[in-house]
Amino acid sequence: MTMERVLRYPISTDLGRLRDLVSAYAVAGGLRGERLMDLVLAVNEAVTNVLDHGGAAGTLTVRTRPGTITVHVEDVAGHLTRDHLDQAKIDPAASHGYGLWIIQRLCDQVHLDRTGQGSLLTLTMHVPSTEGGPGATGRP
Repeated sequence: MTMERVLRYPISTDLGRLRDLVSAYAVAGGLRGERLMDLVLAVNEAVTNVLDHGGAAGTLTVRTRPGTITVHVEDVAGHLTRDHLDQAKIDPAASHGYGLWIIQRLCDQVHLDRTGQGSLLTLTMHVPSTEGGPGATGRP
């Protein structure tokens, strides 16, 4: 039997609360250690982008399934495009703007969709197997 857990939560400036919720759901889904911290940091970056550039409102959805944790970060402004993901890089002269670059390096998969309501950034992490099978060492 496949067990799925879903959390839907409005994006707010209470980043500590959002990080705690993501962490709790990811732990319940089997994510631990550095991989857990990677996901929490990536979600924090994505939510900060919504607060700064995405209309300051949206929804965070965390879905845990056996072997996978998926986080949807949906904003209301719809300014984020696939080009932003493709062009994300580190600019040593910049004091900010690293969020999408960081997100793409921390998560196993990052995908962007434009919806009728805004932008939908999807972050996926594969949960390492506890039995030493494929994926047992972290990123595939």
